[in-house]
Amino acid sequence: MAKFFNVSEAASIGIHSMVLIAKSEGILNVTKISEIMGFSRHHVAKVMQKLSKAGVVIGTRGPAGGFVLAMKPIDITLLLIYESIEGKIIDRDCPFDYPVCPFNKCLLDNMANDINKTFKDYMMSRTLDYYLKNGY
Repeated sequence: MAKFFNVSEAASIGIHSMVLIAKSEGILNVTKISEIMGFSRHHVAKVMQKLSKAGVVIGTRGPAGGFVLAMKPIDITLLLIYESIEGKIIDRDCPFDYPVCPFNKCLLDNMANDINKTFKDYMMSRTLDYYLKNGY
């Protein structure tokens, strides 16, 4: 069955991992994250590397290594996490990315832009602090 809205596995791993790290009392490593979430250790490591490169987490190597937040939970939005993994969300006039349209206006009206804006607004409104305070 086709899905209209789809969040990649990498983005899902990133968002869930960041909440786990925020909730953690100390350093949380890739092995523990992958065990908790049921994703491959390799994929979790790849996602965490992107988050580290983006400056969202600080990684420590070695047997006692792992990840901690690089910022306060209130300063880390889901949008920051998402865009650190997937790249910046770009508003486009055409949901199909066609360079030329044969019609005077989009057949889908502004639906794609409206959904994009709603998604971005929601992701911007949720911080890791929200999840810590609301018992996730």
